[in-house]
Amino acid sequence: MTLNFPNPSRSYDAAAKRIRFTGHDGMFEVPFFVEIAALSAASPVTTGAEAEYLSAFDAKRSSIQDVAREAYSHGRKNMYVLTQADFR
Repeated sequence: MTLNFPNPSRSYDAAAKRIRFTGHDGMFEVPFFVEIAALSAASPVTTGAEAEYLSAFDAKRSSIQDVAREAYSHGRKNMYVLTQADFR
């Protein structure tokens, strides 16, 4: 099966400073997180507000999902945390 992202929902985890989103491989749900630092490097955020982080995620959604697919292709894990290093 291939990793897909049929559900566009995402949420901000303020405690961990990351955005959560979910992929699906067949019937399996695969949790992903992208660190705020990785989002800020691509699209500088000015206020640090949740809405701004979610907007930055939405603006880069396609490339974030590409990076998530790449990370997923290297082996199956319980969850994936995408960092700035993953976007280079």
